[in-house]
Amino acid sequence: MNALPGRLVLLGHPVEHSLSPVFQNAALRAAGIPLDYTACDVAPAELTAAVARLRTERAAGNVTVPHKERMAGLCDRLTAVARRAGAVNTFWTESANDATALVGDNTDVAGASAALTALLGDQPRGARVVLIGAGGAAAAVLCAFEQWPGNTVLVRNRHAERAVALVARFRHVAQCSDDARDLEDADIVINATSLGLHATDPLPCDPARLRDGVRVFDLVYRPGGTAWVQAARARGLEAADGIHMLVEQGAAAFERWFGITPDRGVMWRSFQG
Repeated sequence: MNALPGRLVLLGHPVEHSLSPVFQNAALRAAGIPLDYTACDVAPAELTAAVARLRTERAAGNVTVPHKERMAGLCDRLTAVARRAGAVNTFWTESANDATALVGDNTDVAGASAALTALLGDQPRGARVVLIGAGGAAAAVLCAFEQWPGNTVLVRNRHAERAVALVARFRHVAQCSDDARDLEDADIVINATSLGLHATDPLPCDPARLRDGVRVFDLVYRPGGTAWVQAARARGLEAADGIHMLVEQGAAAFERWFGITPDRGVMWRSFQG
C-alpha cells in the first residue's frame, strides 16, 4: 500500500449533494485504512488558497464542479490523461528532495468509459453522439470516445466559444453542433453540464425531440435518477444517470491514492444503508 495521505477530501461548490463520502468512507473502512473522506465546499475565489493548504497537509482527494479545469493549472505535475482532458478530478502529493509536488489525474475518463459501456452493452461503433456541455466533464467524455474510433461526437454548449475551443482539442473525434436537428438524429445524447444538480434546473434537452431508440446518459446523478433521466424513461428511452461513472471514477481514484483496489461491492452496498 502507498504511504497514507494526511487528509482525504472532495473539493467542489456545491458539494452537499455528493455521494462520494458515502462510498469512499465505506471502502476505507472495508480496507482498514484509518482515514475519513470529507467534502469541503470551496468557492471559486478560495480555491488557490485551499489547495495551498492541502499541499502542506499532504492531502489527496477529488475535485468536482466547478474546479476541475482550474485544478489542472494548480498542480505541479499532470498524468497523461489529465493533460489530455485539461482537467483534474483526482489529486495527491508526492515528496522528493524535501519538496512536495501536487500531482493531478483524471479518473473521470475511466468512469465515463465504464458507464457508457454498461449503458450501451458494448463499445459504440458508428454512433452519432450529441454531447451537451464543454467543460471538464465533457472533455473526459471525449477522451473516452477517442478509444472508440468511428463515432461522430457533436458538441453543443450554451456558450459557443467554449464548444469551439473544446472541439479544437479533439478535432479528429468531435465537431461543433449549432443545428437543433442534430438532436433528432442522434443515437446517443449525453449531458455533461451541471443541469440537474438542483430540482429546479431545466432539462438539458426535451426528450420529446429525441427519436425512438436513442440512449440517454446524464453525468449528473440524483437519488432515483435525475429529472432528465426520468423524463427520458417515461418517453420509453433507455437512460442512465451518472452514478455508475461516479463509483468507477472513485474506485480508480482509490487505487491511485493507496495502490490497492477497493471493494466495489462495499461501495455499491453503501448506498443501500
